[in-house]
Amino acid sequence: MMVMEYHNPVLLQETVEGLSIKPDGVYVDVTFGGGGHSREILNRLGPTGKLIAFDQDKDALQNALDDSRFLLINQNFRFLKQFLRFNGFKKVDGILGDFGVSSHQFDVAERGFSTRFEADLDMRMNRDSNFSAYTVVNKYEEAQLRSVLSNYGELRSAAGMARVIVEARQEEKIKTSEQLKKVLSRFLPPHKANKLLAQIYQAIRIEVNQELEALKEFLLQTKEVLEPGGRISLISYHSLEDRLVKRFIRNGMFEGEPEKDVFGRVEVPFKPIGKFITPSDEEIKENNRARSAKLRIAEKN
Repeated sequence: MMVMEYHNPVLLQETVEGLSIKPDGVYVDVTFGGGGHSREILNRLGPTGKLIAFDQDKDALQNALDDSRFLLINQNFRFLKQFLRFNGFKKVDGILGDFGVSSHQFDVAERGFSTRFEADLDMRMNRDSNFSAYTVVNKYEEAQLRSVLSNYGELRSAAGMARVIVEARQEEKIKTSEQLKKVLSRFLPPHKANKLLAQIYQAIRIEVNQELEALKEFLLQTKEVLEPGGRISLISYHSLEDRLVKRFIRNGMFEGEPEKDVFGRVEVPFKPIGKFITPSDEEIKENNRARSAKLRIAEKN
């Protein structure tokens, strides 16, 4: 079976070491991708250990590992608890997540994730979905578009961009990345174009794949499926993701503060292990996509 080309996994040793692996434990890699993190987990497991991996992208199935201790589930990690139980696992000892878009997805032009290529507006991580970047750009009302660009891309010109997109698509449907760039060209001064395009693509991609909703659902399930003393080891690539992970680890919730008991104490499901970790200069030099990575590790109380 052909193995898809994937870059080196980010923060490989730090992320796997964060799980504090027991040789006979049960672990989950919810973002299998090229299988780099999974291979390292398997290297540390004994003959009775188990590793369950999730990936909603069918391309990742071509990287499945030939190991009796390994199971790959072709599903979004928002269904973590459901598919663990379906496969006979009620509790696990550790969960690894490396969020965002894989190098493979960025590098395959027709997937539409990268600003480097001309491609149809797609950006689906699950290619069986009927909901794509084309849907967002051509069918969302102006207010919806403004909200997506503002909330997920943190773009100051979100209102103007949304208005221009709606005006342009009345003349002709916006089908490709080049058409979208042309429509938004007035908002893309040469010295800032790449950064702004990355923010625009991020916003649309998050909406297409419901990334933040899926992340919230996943995080809440980690409380239920982890054994006491079990670990989560999670890599985020932008502030929207990292904020959710940070708040969840600190409070067990995403907004507000947890309630205190009569003694002023707060019960939270996790305790952070150390401070967040970022890649070394050497790793960033070897893999530029690691530059924005932030790893947070926590242990279930």
